[in-house]
Amino acid sequence: MTEIIDGEAVAADVRDAVADEVSRLSDSGVEPGLATVLMSGDPASETYVSMKQRDCEEVGIESFHVEIDADAPAERLYETIDDLNDRDDVHGVLVQLPLPDHVDKRTVLRRIAPEKDVDGFHPENVGRLVAGDARFKPCTPHGVQKLLAAYDVETEGADAVVVGRSDIVGKPMANLLIQKSPTGNATTTVCHSRTEDLEGELADADIVVAAAGIPEFVDGSTLKEGATVIDVGINRVDADTEKGYELVGDVDYESAEEVAGAITPVPGGVGPMTRAMLLYNTVKAAGLQRDVEVDLE
Repeated sequence: MTEIIDGEAVAADVRDAVADEVSRLSDSGVEPGLATVLMSGDPASETYVSMKQRDCEEVGIESFHVEIDADAPAERLYETIDDLNDRDDVHGVLVQLPLPDHVDKRTVLRRIAPEKDVDGFHPENVGRLVAGDARFKPCTPHGVQKLLAAYDVETEGADAVVVGRSDIVGKPMANLLIQKSPTGNATTTVCHSRTEDLEGELADADIVVAAAGIPEFVDGSTLKEGATVIDVGINRVDADTEKGYELVGDVDYESAEEVAGAITPVPGGVGPMTRAMLLYNTVKAAGLQRDVEVDLE
């Protein structure tokens, strides 16, 4: 029988651990703070930011929010980031993506101080991750690691396939899976939409992490019997519902559930973990900046 990997439950455990650590840091005079910056009128982005603010409130992290008009000059965003970098009460800075076309995303990611880059996207933090000395692991791949550990999925010696090569998920996910660690040591292949024999790669995979950003891209018929399937995708597709759409992953859930040994649902799988690991990274950042040990592993 296929085991459903409950991201909501594991994320709740992470939040509980973060809340305990926030309380301990507070006793040491450290009040972790996260600043979110929104330069978009995109409703989905606004929702994501408000959810992150609620998450902070739940665990006791101080939340700061800055909104910038989407038509404002890019320099205004850069100056805002500089101001947040200089603030002692802000330990993490998150600029919500996507950004307006006239703003260069790479410049933004490089502008955030590496020690406050709780997304883990600054080149310095990417380099440290690849070198095996991560300051912050990107939230979604780290969340996937936590799910695998929580459900005792053996990664050592396993054949893992990551479908997707983005800087946010695919590349760091593959890197974490190959590293020498209790949730690593896998033989990892990175595939994408242009991989010639994707079905052949999936057929041998003990672990599949689908992060291509294409609705229901991976079909259950291509999966190995008993594989662990982690679906990172969350896509809106037209549907005959009250909202006019439904959310689906990058995996065709119905067909995959018949084959997989374990699988994450969409929603309720990886999404809650991404938000929980942002809180995790913020508390870790506060400890590093104030030279106070944080125990969250």
